[in-house]
Amino acid sequence: MTTPTLFTPLQLARGPEIKNRFYKSAMSEQLANWHNDPLPKLARLYQRWAEGGTGLLVTGNVMIDRTALGEPKQVVLDEQSPLEPFRQWSRAAQQNGAQCWMQLNHPGKQIPSFLAKTPVAPSAVPLGRGLEKAFNPPRALHDAEILEIIRKFATAARLAKETGFSGVQIHGAHGYLVSQFLSPHHNRRKDRWGGSLENRMRFVLSVYDAIREAVGDDFPVGIKLNSADFQRGGFEEGDALEVIKALSERGIDLIEISGGNYESPAMMGKAKKSTVEREAYFLDFAEQVREHTQVPLVVTGGFRSAPAMAKALESGATDMIGLARPLAVYPDLPNRIAKDPAFVAKFTRPSTGIHELDKFGMLDITWYERQMDRIAEGKNPDLNLSAWNAVIHTFGRLGVHAFRKRRAKASA
Repeated sequence: MTTPTLFTPLQLARGPEIKNRFYKSAMSEQLANWHNDPLPKLARLYQRWAEGGTGLLVTGNVMIDRTALGEPKQVVLDEQSPLEPFRQWSRAAQQNGAQCWMQLNHPGKQIPSFLAKTPVAPSAVPLGRGLEKAFNPPRALHDAEILEIIRKFATAARLAKETGFSGVQIHGAHGYLVSQFLSPHHNRRKDRWGGSLENRMRFVLSVYDAIREAVGDDFPVGIKLNSADFQRGGFEEGDALEVIKALSERGIDLIEISGGNYESPAMMGKAKKSTVEREAYFLDFAEQVREHTQVPLVVTGGFRSAPAMAKALESGATDMIGLARPLAVYPDLPNRIAKDPAFVAKFTRPSTGIHELDKFGMLDITWYERQMDRIAEGKNPDLNLSAWNAVIHTFGRLGVHAFRKRRAKASA
C-alpha cells in the first residue's frame, strides 16, 4: 500500500470519503444560548474551519440530557431542541468538502456543583484530589435510568442525522459517563453494568447498538476512548484494547485515542521526553491498537508541526491527525501546511503572571475559548491576546459562573 500523506483521502466503512487526514478534535466552544441551543456564532466558527481545509470536524460536547450539563452554555440536542439552528450549523460546517460529526456526551458526575445538587454516576463514588469541593457527590443510577440514558444517546444521534451532520462520535473518554462505566474505580456496581470488564463495557456497547439502530447502516459512528485514566485502580490499556476489539466487532467506524480524566488530567506533563519530541502523546498506544483492529484510528494530543504529523501517518499507527488547540489559533492550518510542508503552529501558554488567577480562571481552556469566539465573530485569532483579555471576556460572558470550577484542564 502507498504511504498516506496529510492530503490523502480516507474512505471509512460508511459515509463519503474524507478529503484529507486533518481531524478537528472536540473543544469546548461555550457558544450556546441560555436555552442550550446553538448560537449563529457556532455556524460561523465551523465554516471558518471548513474553509481552512480540515477534512473532518468534530463538534464540542453536545449533551444528550438538558438536566445533565458538564458546563454552562453547552449545546443540548433532544426532543425539545429547535432543529433549524442545528441545520444551519451542519450546513456551514460542511463547506469546502469538509465533513462534520457531532460529539454526543453525558457528563455523569462531572457536573460542577452549581449546575447539579446530586449528579448521577454508575456508583456513588465522589471525585477526589480536591475536586470534591467543586463537584457534588453523585448517586448511583438505577437500571431504568441507565436504559433511559442509552435511549437519549440514540435520540440525539437520530436528530444529528436528521439535521444534516455527517456522523456522530460517542464521547467515551476524559472521565465522563461512558468512561465512568468503563472504570473499575468509578464503577463498583454488582449488577449487569459493573464488576467484570465484560459488564463494565456493556454500557458503551449498548449505547453504540442503540445509536446504530437509530441511524441505520449507512451513517458513520465513532468513539473517543481513553487509552487509560492514568489513575490508580482505573481504566487501563489492557482494558482499552478489549473494549476496542469489542467495538470493532460491532462495526464502529473511527476510533479517536485520548487519555486522562478530571482527577488525572495532566498526562501531557508526565509524557516521556521522546514522546514530547515526536508530538504524538498516544502514538505508542495506537501502535498496540493497530495489532487488534483494522478500524481507522485518530491520535489526538501534542501535534504542532507538519513534519511530525506526516511522520505519525507514515508510521502506520494512526490514520488521521487529531488537532484541537492549534486550530483555535490557526483555523486555516491545513491550508497553511499545503503551502508550507514545514509549517509549525507556534503559540505560548497564556498567563496573567499570577499563578492562582491562571488556575482560577482556567486559562488553559478560556484563552482558547476566547480565540474561538473571535473567529465566530468574524475576526482573526490573536496570538498576542493577553491572558487578562480572556479572563475579562469569560467573566463578561458567563458572569459569576466564570470563576466557579467548570472542569479540569484538558490538552490537545
